[in-house]
Amino acid sequence: MNQMSQTTRQEKCTRKQGTLYLALELGWSQWKLAFTTQVGQKPRLRTIKGRDLLALCEEIRRAKQRFGLSESARVLSCYEAGRDGFWLHRFLVSVGVENQVVDSSSIEVNRRQRRAKTDKLDGIKLLGLLLRYDSGEKKVWSVVRVPSVAEEDGRQLGRELESLKKERTEHCNRIRGLLASQGVAVSAGRGGIRRGFEAIRLWDGSALPADLRARFERELERLELVEAQIQGLETQRCERVVQAAGRAEVQVGQLLLLRAIGINSAWLFVMEFFAWRQFRNRRQVGGLSGLSPTPYSSGDGLNREQGIDRAGNVRVRAMAIEIAWGWLRWQPQSELSRWYRERFGAGNSRSRRVGIVALARKLLVALWRYLETGQMPAGAVLKAW
Repeated sequence: MNQMSQTTRQEKCTRKQGTLYLALELGWSQWKLAFTTQVGQKPRLRTIKGRDLLALCEEIRRAKQRFGLSESARVLSCYEAGRDGFWLHRFLVSVGVENQVVDSSSIEVNRRQRRAKTDKLDGIKLLGLLLRYDSGEKKVWSVVRVPSVAEEDGRQLGRELESLKKERTEHCNRIRGLLASQGVAVSAGRGGIRRGFEAIRLWDGSALPADLRARFERELERLELVEAQIQGLETQRCERVVQAAGRAEVQVGQLLLLRAIGINSAWLFVMEFFAWRQFRNRRQVGGLSGLSPTPYSSGDGLNREQGIDRAGNVRVRAMAIEIAWGWLRWQPQSELSRWYRERFGAGNSRSRRVGIVALARKLLVALWRYLETGQMPAGAVLKAW
């Protein structure tokens, strides 16, 4: 009898080797955690302080005990890509957790106009999708490709330049707007505001009021600081391209050999697109840039095209369309330019705008092949830089 009781107790304490599923709903002050081990099981819900990694590891340990899993059991987690970036993914991987960063726009939702939405419900929904994803439904959502620390860092210079140029435009517009309220106009060129500021007179020939003049002075100081930072970053970018210390800088130099491609577009294409992505075919290039078509067919004879999906990198998509217009001007004898003129050249303005999007997609594919295999776009002309 004692031997039977001892055997029973030993079976109850046995830990099974299964999978612990974890969905994280991230907030600034707190995180919602949802655990389960199988479909149909009531989730274990917990709330911890935001960015408290020790509490997160402790909740994972307690969840394994609660569901009777061994300490070495597999843990599969997920969270939505957003403000928190990829540092949490790197932490989870470092402690042995298999994590997936999910594109939030790809998550299926209830199509009703009004639906309940809380962090708790979102976490439970995310947990259910994670179970389906692990069971083989790979198209249940889109998984974000996490860049390495070096790859993510390589995008900072270009994005800072973009922000600074927008800030420069804001300062210039603010100064011109304030002067316009006094009936005064200054040159819009670089340095024109500073030169014209000294000779500003109001409608009656009087000088600017003291407080308004002091505000202009402070605004000009901020503008000059921004311009100095822009110049410094542009110099640093050119030096890195010339030195070509890494694979990304080498690719930037390759693109600069093509006429119609400048330093801004070459840097953006490489750092945001080509340097850290491994494309297998042209469809992936079009999909990541958001330039893929979205046909609509209801099955009752209603077939139409809804336009591009716009689901990819917005910076790359905007630059690709801008460069497509430049390609027509600077590469008129290339095969892509001839294709555009034959297909859309005789159309109206709308058809030409539609065609330029198609040209931008074809151009991105051609640039990808050029960087991967060295095959130049047919008929393209090189330049020195």
